[in-house]
Amino acid sequence: MTRDYPRDENPPVTVRHRPFALDLTRPLGTARGKIRSREGFVIAVERETGVTGVGEATPLPGWTESRDACATALDELDGRAEAEPPLESLNAEATPAARHGVSLALADAAARDAGERLADRLADGAGVESAPADAVPINATVGDAGPDETAAEARRAVEAGFDCLKLKVGARDVDADVERVRAVREAVGDAVALRADANGAWDRGTARRALDALAAFDLAYVEQPLPADDLDGLAALRERDPADGSGGGTGGGDGGGGVPIAADESVVDRGIDAVLDAGAADAVVLKPMALGGPDRALAAGLRARSAGVDPVVTTTIDAVVARTAAVHVAAAIPDVSPCGLATGALLDEDLAPDPCPIADGRIAVPAGPGLAGGAFDDLRRW
Repeated sequence: MTRDYPRDENPPVTVRHRPFALDLTRPLGTARGKIRSREGFVIAVERETGVTGVGEATPLPGWTESRDACATALDELDGRAEAEPPLESLNAEATPAARHGVSLALADAAARDAGERLADRLADGAGVESAPADAVPINATVGDAGPDETAAEARRAVEAGFDCLKLKVGARDVDADVERVRAVREAVGDAVALRADANGAWDRGTARRALDALAAFDLAYVEQPLPADDLDGLAALRERDPADGSGGGTGGGDGGGGVPIAADESVVDRGIDAVLDAGAADAVVLKPMALGGPDRALAAGLRARSAGVDPVVTTTIDAVVARTAAVHVAAAIPDVSPCGLATGALLDEDLAPDPCPIADGRIAVPAGPGLAGGAFDDLRRW
């Protein structure tokens, strides 16, 4: 029998962690370097009730702390019975991956103890009145290649059921990227939403030229066209008048030569409040691992929504435990836009079978309790 603790009462817990390493199917190029493997920690939190929650801390330097810093933070908690949740000793800015792993394990344990899905517990804790979704719309990501290959990959994604595609741009010159986007739009038609992700590759002048050229293709947004710390530049892109490419527009998603702007790296580097206060984005991309936990990612998403900015949830190429948690976060955001959660295929192996099937451009939210019922029971055993 389990004891049903009130939500404001926290039972004693014991924290444990162990390392893992997973190779990618092929190196993934990003603005912050190539990713060839993912190394992190599986975390188990056992409650006094005997219920164990599982979490994942998979640091990605440039987005989070280093693996060594993450390990040090977790070592300080390992094996200790805590009368209070151990989150107090974890700094979300200094060690976000460590905090993510512990906060996820705590939330999973609490949800399992209560017999509810993680998404329901997260939503209830954040004051969301509507019930979380049973499935979340997702985008497919189309990599950097020539126009013909990019268009062919886009067609395959649409044939697989996706109606939202994200194209990587910024690694080539603007004219080459424009031809790639043109080829994709012509290949998939007007009914498919297209996003472009520059990963902060452009300076202000290049971004202005790119947005003017890309306006013809009805993009949902261009993600991180400028470096992460250039919030004024992002705001200026949103305020531009598409008629003459100059300043003086009204912003609010109507600038950038007609192309809305999304912030990704800026949310991690500068914080959600700074991005919103600067008027730097029409959409924000939220990575729970980099933000310090599912609870913080959901809070950021709701804060953005209240400011009229669209939240999108994605991952830092995490293993299956953290990916599943990100699905729950997305499900807890009412009417969430397509999210970047179809990243499991980037890993050559994983910690466990994926409990979130993808069909027709949507990813299923596990029924629970907790993260995914018994799907991760082997990871809870020490």
